[in-house]
Amino acid sequence: MDRRRFIGSAGLAGILAAGMAPAAHANQAIRWRLASRLPKIMDVPYAGVQTLIRTVKELSGGKFEIALQVAEESTASGGVLEGVQRGSVECGFTTAVRYVARDEAFALDSAIPFGLDSRQMNAWLRHGQGIELLREFYKGHGVVNFPMGNTGAQMGGWYKKPLHGLNSLKGLRMRFSGLGGRVFERLGGRPGSLSSDEILKALQSGKLDAAEWGSPHDDLRLGLHDHCKYCAHPGWWKGGMQFSLYVNRRAWDALTDENQANLEAAAAEAHLDIQAQYDLRNPLALAELVATGTRLIPMPKTIMEAAWKAAQDLYAELAAKNPQWKKIHASQTAFQRTQAWNQPEAGFAAFMQPQLMKQYEAALKAAQKAAPAGRHKAAKP
Repeated sequence: MDRRRFIGSAGLAGILAAGMAPAAHANQAIRWRLASRLPKIMDVPYAGVQTLIRTVKELSGGKFEIALQVAEESTASGGVLEGVQRGSVECGFTTAVRYVARDEAFALDSAIPFGLDSRQMNAWLRHGQGIELLREFYKGHGVVNFPMGNTGAQMGGWYKKPLHGLNSLKGLRMRFSGLGGRVFERLGGRPGSLSSDEILKALQSGKLDAAEWGSPHDDLRLGLHDHCKYCAHPGWWKGGMQFSLYVNRRAWDALTDENQANLEAAAAEAHLDIQAQYDLRNPLALAELVATGTRLIPMPKTIMEAAWKAAQDLYAELAAKNPQWKKIHASQTAFQRTQAWNQPEAGFAAFMQPQLMKQYEAALKAAQKAAPAGRHKAAKP
């Protein structure tokens, strides 16, 4: 049987199992599949995937096409990564925090309590040896990873009752994912991992007292404000949650240099687009939430300080038993320390925030005054 007929009949999984993934010819049509388990309600990442697919096709002159395969959201840690590893699909889109039960080092490719914010993450990846360290980690899993989007800093969860201090967390039943859930448990809380549909049902039935989910935009779309009146800030567990594109290593090696460059450029474009979309939509969503009755409450200092200490204790324990965690986390921590002198950004933001709020409130009052009589919902300035 000639090589081309074998490839066509065996499929990617068979080729990878035989260790025969060949480099594709420059003029050969490439047809890939991309798996995702993110719920469809997360429209920003979904649009980012479409950006990736469209950009790859455009850059390749239509010769490289990727088809999206969306599975129903699962609470299990498995799914996309395993499919990419097996070669059932050539690539997948997910967030690495789904795999912390498998190896805590995965969280360092997405979000950890008191970790890097989205801009720091970008800088660490590009200029702090971050991408090299993560590529080394993922090599052991048969995957080539690409950062592909970030939610930005998230809120500190939704609560049926206000938080007054550490005692408020004792026995609190809260949907909590990633390493933040482990820290929350050390503070006396009762974390549980639930899907988006399960969260709302559990809040409505009284099985949950609180929940954290995503960015303000995602929380609004999910409808957490319909079940919890209080929204705390800041979200100490996610300074910015990053998404990733996983590519089967042998499928990657089979691409020409040109198509590898096309895929990398498309992932970078999608990464920028997803983060820009969240930067646009999160403030608008938060304003809408407040206008419709959400009470924003500051996270008590006692909780912040206790969470910080519990997180540092957890990281020390992980470093003692997980070499991959120790190596990558040490790099992130060293990089983060260099950001302590970022007074220009912090000082500018501290001044601008109240100024912008004054302008926003003035514009809102003007819009409400000009609105037709009987209009109840606050107009967007």
